[in-house]
Amino acid sequence: MPELPEVETIRSQLEPALVGRTIARARVVDDRWCRPEPPRAVEAELKGALIVSVRRRGMYLMVGLDGDRHLVMHLRMTGNLLLAGAERFGAPRLYEPEQPEERFLRASFELDDGTELWFTDARRFGHGSVFAGAELEAYLGERLGVEPLGPDLTPEHLLAQAAGRTAPLKSFLLDQRRVAGIGNIYADEALHRAELHPLSPAGSMRAIHSEALVEGIVEALELGLANGGSSIDDYRDSRGEQGSMQEEFLVHTREGQECPRCGGEIHRIVVGGRSTYFCPDCQVRLRRRRKRAKR
Repeated sequence: MPELPEVETIRSQLEPALVGRTIARARVVDDRWCRPEPPRAVEAELKGALIVSVRRRGMYLMVGLDGDRHLVMHLRMTGNLLLAGAERFGAPRLYEPEQPEERFLRASFELDDGTELWFTDARRFGHGSVFAGAELEAYLGERLGVEPLGPDLTPEHLLAQAAGRTAPLKSFLLDQRRVAGIGNIYADEALHRAELHPLSPAGSMRAIHSEALVEGIVEALELGLANGGSSIDDYRDSRGEQGSMQEEFLVHTREGQECPRCGGEIHRIVVGGRSTYFCPDCQVRLRRRRKRAKR
């Protein structure tokens, strides 16, 4: 699944290409893309809209439109947003039959300068919706916690969110209501940097652990941004190019290899249904705090 670095990479590429342009034509190819909204209604809502901003919140990409409207998209597991156009494919048609993306095309947006934006998705889990401003804030507010690269992610905030929780740290980091934008890849990388075992109960952290984890989260995400994201399976940026973060992984997908910190062997387990990679020799497993007996 594209996580914060991947979605932010796409956002930074799309912003200069989209802002100031008008959507000349919108086409929903797969009805599931905007379900439960009727595809023709979504197309009509987007046609003629002026694009005023391109923002990100967690793993959501938000294209701001005139009239305080927002096209909100989530790539889910295998979604991609690709910039296309006549100069790329040699013809002004919506897409060329010989292009492999054709069978994965779920929605497309033709702009007034001839540029096209494609939403492709092999597994069809990606989604798009149009919201008014107030609706958008309510929709995202109940789903997303703080932005990890902003000032709100502090050790104190993380401790408060984790207090009393018995869920493993790995599952805690994947809960978007706590911290937005962290997925399977960067949770593994952050926990390794913090030297914390993924099965440690979230509520077992103390201040020193929380400080290390915040630092690990920020380091992992910033490195992901610097490398254009991780291309393990389907992820491509808006130009169709792969990221290189997978070459910088410390533990993720490195089962059986040597830990870069201590030389131990990296293990793989399943936590909450997700493959999890860690080093059992240097990532400390914290114990659940016992409640003090009342006198």
